[in-house]
Amino acid sequence: MNKYVSGLYLTLIMIGLLFLAACGTADDATADSNAEGQAEENAEKPVLRVGTEATFAPFEFLEKGEIVGFDADLLDAVLTEAGYEYEYENVGWDPMMASLQNKDMDFGAAAITINDDRKQTYDFSVPYFKSTHMIVFNEGAGFTSAKDLEGIKIGVQNGTTGESAAEKVVGEKNSNILKYDSTAVAFLALKNGDVDAVVTDNVVADEYVEKNPDANVEAITDDETFSAEYYGFMFPKGSELVAEVDAALTTVIENGTYAKIYKEWFGAEPNTDVLLEAAE
Repeated sequence: MNKYVSGLYLTLIMIGLLFLAACGTADDATADSNAEGQAEENAEKPVLRVGTEATFAPFEFLEKGEIVGFDADLLDAVLTEAGYEYEYENVGWDPMMASLQNKDMDFGAAAITINDDRKQTYDFSVPYFKSTHMIVFNEGAGFTSAKDLEGIKIGVQNGTTGESAAEKVVGEKNSNILKYDSTAVAFLALKNGDVDAVVTDNVVADEYVEKNPDANVEAITDDETFSAEYYGFMFPKGSELVAEVDAALTTVIENGTYAKIYKEWFGAEPNTDVLLEAAE
């Protein structure tokens, strides 16, 4: 190889290396720019205030002062997917409802049933959980159906669909329906003998019976009387967050994250097809 060819060869190699270096720099710059853009976009998003009533295990309850439960884990997955930071606040059921109506909070995550009455005042996400109601009562009472609620004192959480379910059986404004600030207090009333039964959501009823063997209670459902219902995140009317949360929630359901959280809390595989169909 003569000196001319050798020099030309080295020159071409140097040009090639410079070209590759330039390409690498451009790619790196693009990646850095995209990352910075995403970080700026997330930084511009507000920190959301999310309300709950943390006495509704296993959906939301306090453990060492921290709100934990199925809803807490699902909320975190959804808002992480949507790119939001948030504060999850245990404000109580009625204050949460009032704060959402007054637009003092961004939304509520508290095993909230989607129904037509609430839709008049609030907006909802797509459904994320299917539920029904159960009757919890002292062992030996011999209840077999919802008809056994007639003529006895019934404990419910005020303003919930458990209250509506009881009213469906014994009538609205029935003096035998005793309303409490939380389902936990209604269970305490059952323990103290202030009521004969509590009507609440099936998963919460099962959780209470399982975790409180010394309470000597049991639970039944009545599919002919208690119809299925769906939980959703609740928003102030006209909230612009609904579309973003819906998209993130749907992604979490479709990519398997929802199933993982569900199995951790309930030990079973969820029927996500039912949720996706209900969202259509």
